[in-house]
Amino acid sequence: MNSIAEKVVVITGASSGLGEATARLLAARGAKVVLGARRLDRLEKLASEIASSGGDALAVATDVASRDDMENLIQSAVQKFGKVDVLVNNAGIMPMAAMSKLKVEEWDLMIDVNIKGVLYGIAAVLPGMLNSKHGHIINLSSVAGLRVSAGVGTVYSATKFAVKAISEGLRAEVGGYGIRVTTLYPGAVASELVNGSSDAEASSAMKSFYENYEISADSVARAIAFAIEQPEDVAINEITLRPTSQEF
Repeated sequence: MNSIAEKVVVITGASSGLGEATARLLAARGAKVVLGARRLDRLEKLASEIASSGGDALAVATDVASRDDMENLIQSAVQKFGKVDVLVNNAGIMPMAAMSKLKVEEWDLMIDVNIKGVLYGIAAVLPGMLNSKHGHIINLSSVAGLRVSAGVGTVYSATKFAVKAISEGLRAEVGGYGIRVTTLYPGAVASELVNGSSDAEASSAMKSFYENYEISADSVARAIAFAIEQPEDVAINEITLRPTSQEF
């Protein structure tokens, strides 16, 4: 039985990488996908391709750092499809640099996108899920939310540790209401994240690392589908996935 079919799944950061791969896979499995990202042209192209393959998709321009945008994304999903079964808080940025470089503006942006974006998504979707006693919130952390790498990833790790804490607290709070919470901790996965560093030294190191280790975005999409397709009384709370040869 395909338990993904007919579910309404909202995905942030859906214009590329993990979000795009997840949208394509879930739509192929029969889900109705609502695509959120800032680049509306890419979202509309993806939605059109999904529709051409017999799927159902809605594109909504969304900046996850804006609470109003996140509320609009969820309300657009409800208006179009009548409900939201799953929220995938995928949008994130990774501008790596040593703390001594004092990239304070980038610290602020990571906090806005990686932490506030997740919280705004939860705030937008949780009331409806509590009311229906049904739903699934999937948050993308990182292996950097489990360990801190020396030198360039401290603030990024801090934001991803925050996602871990938010997810675990939410899980403990809402599980009794029939709401499932899943946190994913991916390692080096092909995406645009690796292009986010303005610091030349960190950017070169990260690109070299990803060239040596990265696996396809489909690997994360399959893990998300696995979590969603479980029976309603089963919650896959955490999934860590890395390239087989990646140590960190």
